[in-house]
Amino acid sequence: MVRAAVLPAVSAPLEVTSIALPDPGLGQVRVRLAAAGVCHSDLSLANGTLRQPVPAVLGHEGAGTVVAVGQDVLDMAPGDRVVLNWAPNCGECHFCAQLSEPWLCTRANEATTTPYASTRSGDGLYPGLSVAAFAEETVVPRRAVLPLPPGVPLEDAALLGCAMLTGYGAVHHSARVRVGESVAVYGVGGVGLATLQSARLAGAGQIIAVDVSAEKEEMARAAGATDFVVAGEKTAKAVRGLTEGGFGADVAIECVGRAETIRAAWDSTRRGGRTTVVGIGGKDERVSLSALEIFHFARELRGCVYGDSDPARDVPVLAQHVRDGRLELGALVTERVGLEGIGEAFAAMRAGRGGRTLVVF
Repeated sequence: MVRAAVLPAVSAPLEVTSIALPDPGLGQVRVRLAAAGVCHSDLSLANGTLRQPVPAVLGHEGAGTVVAVGQDVLDMAPGDRVVLNWAPNCGECHFCAQLSEPWLCTRANEATTTPYASTRSGDGLYPGLSVAAFAEETVVPRRAVLPLPPGVPLEDAALLGCAMLTGYGAVHHSARVRVGESVAVYGVGGVGLATLQSARLAGAGQIIAVDVSAEKEEMARAAGATDFVVAGEKTAKAVRGLTEGGFGADVAIECVGRAETIRAAWDSTRRGGRTTVVGIGGKDERVSLSALEIFHFARELRGCVYGDSDPARDVPVLAQHVRDGRLELGALVTERVGLEGIGEAFAAMRAGRGGRTLVVF
C-alpha cells in the first residue's frame, strides 16, 4: 500500500488515503516520487473541464527514482532518476511517424482509460493523464518515463515534466520568439513563470507580464519581465501602450485558458504579430473574432499543446540550461507542501495565488 491523493468523483475534494499499487507488468516501470507539481490542468481534470475517468489519482508533473521494472524493460533499472512524461508519444501514429509532431500523438493518453491501481475496498483507480503523480509511488508505461540528466536536483526536476517544458516550448517552438522581439505573457502561474524565463533565454527585448494579482509583480520581474500590467478592463490597451510606438507586442502568449484573456492577448499583439494560446479553457469558453479584423491585423493565432515539445529531445536541452544557470526551476515554486497540503494548493490555484506548488514526498 502507498499513500495517494484520490479524486473520488468529479468536483469532489481530494482524499489522502492508502491505495494498492501492483508490481510493474510488461512494458511498465514503478517509480517512487520525489516531488510532483500541482498544475492548473489537474484542477481542470478535477472539475470536469477535461475528461478523466474516476476515481482517479491525479498529478502529471513529477520526478522520482525507479524502484522496479517489468521483465521486458531492459533500458531502465532500479535507482535510475527519471522525469515522468504525461503525454508519451507512440512513434507510430500519423502525427508521430508521418508529421513528426509527437506532441499531437493520438495514443498519448491511452493509459488514462485503464485502472492502474485499486482503492482499499478493491475498486479500480485510474491514472490522471497516464501518470498519477500525487502518490508516493506510481506505475506507468515505459514510454512515460524519461531519464533525468545529471546535475539537476531531483525535486525541482518535476517542473521539467510540464511547466518548464510547456513554457519553453511555447516560446521556442510555437511562438518562435526571436532576439529583440517584444513578448507579452498573460498569466503568472507556474507555466507563465517558465514562459517568462524562456522569453528571457530567447533574447526577447521587452517582456511584459500580465496578471490579475499585483502581488505577482516581484516574482514576474525576477523571472525576466521588464514590465508588469495588472489585468483589468483595458488590459490590451495598457500592454500596447508599453510597446514601442504603441503598436503592440510582437508575440503574446496566453497561459490562462479563458476567453477574455485570449481576446486580450490577441488585441495586444501588433499587426502581423503572433498570438499563442497555452492555457486550457473549457468547451463553453468562446472567443469571437470578426472576419474584417482577421484580414486587417494579419496576426497569427494558434494553439499550443505541451509547448509543441518532444520531451525526449527537449528535456536534455532544458537540463543543460538549468546546469548552466540560464533557467531556474526552483524560481517557479512558491510553496512546498506534503501530500496533505494538496487541497490548499488547489484552493490557491482557484484563487489565482502564487506560482507552482510542489508536493514533496
